[in-house]
Amino acid sequence: MKAGFWIAPEGEEQPVNIFPIGEESLDAAHKGLTAAGALAKLATLDSAELARNCPNAIVLLSQVADSIARQTSDAPTQLFRLAGLNDLERRLIDDVLGEGEVAGVVALPGGSLAQIQESVLAGVWRVRWEADSQHDYIEIGPVPEIVTRAAADLTVPDFEIGAAPEGIMNALPVLAEIRERTLAWKPGTRTQTINFTLLPMSPADMSFLQDTLRNGPIQLVSRGYGTCRVLATGVRNVWSVQFFNAMDTIILDTLEVGGVPVVALAADEDFEDSAVRLKEIIEAYFT
Repeated sequence: MKAGFWIAPEGEEQPVNIFPIGEESLDAAHKGLTAAGALAKLATLDSAELARNCPNAIVLLSQVADSIARQTSDAPTQLFRLAGLNDLERRLIDDVLGEGEVAGVVALPGGSLAQIQESVLAGVWRVRWEADSQHDYIEIGPVPEIVTRAAADLTVPDFEIGAAPEGIMNALPVLAEIRERTLAWKPGTRTQTINFTLLPMSPADMSFLQDTLRNGPIQLVSRGYGTCRVLATGVRNVWSVQFFNAMDTIILDTLEVGGVPVVALAADEDFEDSAVRLKEIIEAYFT
C-alpha cells in the first residue's frame, strides 16, 4: 500500500476529471479545451454567425467579464445560471471557458454529486449537480460556495480519540495535536500544517489516523505545477493535502487545519488577469 493519509480505492490512484456531464463542445474533437485550444477553436468560427446564434451566451460572457473585475478573494461569490441558454450557447460557453487546473467533486446528502471545474480563466468555475440539470452555473470566486458550505455543514466539529490498537507509535499525540488545533482554529487565522513526510508514522499509525478522522465530502485535484490532491476529512477544517511527482508517488503528505487549502483557491491577482483575458476574447472573437 502506498504511504499517505488518504489511499485511493483500488483502480482509482489517478483522480479522474468526469466534467462535463454528457455535453459536447462546438466540435467534439475539441472537448476539454485548454486555453490555447479554446482560442484556436474560436478563431475558426464566424463571429457574426456566433453573434446571431448565441446572443444570450455573449451577453452572459460580457457580464461575467465585468463581474470578475470587481471580485475579490474576501467577497461573496457571484453566480450566473445557464438555464436560459440553448444547446449551442452552452457549447460556446464550454469552449470559451475550457478546463483549468482545479477540478473536483462534492458529495451531497442523498448520494448525488456536484462537479466543479475551474475554467482556463482562474477564479471562474463551472458547477453542475448530477441530480438536477437546473443546477448548472458559472461561479466567480476563490472556490465555489458549495465547497465551503459542504466543508462546514457536512463535517463534524470535534472527534473522539479511541483506544490505540497494537502497533501504534505516534498516532495518539498527533491526533491530540490535530484536535487541539481544530478546536482553536478560527476563520482569518493562519493555517497550521502537520507534515507526515517528516514524521515517523507506521502503517498502523496512518490507518488509525484515517479511521479516526474519516473521509469527508470534498475531493479536489489541482494540476498546476505537478499534481496536488486535496480532500476534506470528516472533521471540520481538517484537510488532507498530498503532492505527487510525475511517477504518481507522494512527495509531500500533509494535514492542514484551516479553511479550504490555498492550493485550490484563486487569488485577487487571478481575478484581475482573468477579467482582462476574457474581455480580450470577447473583443477579438465576438465583436
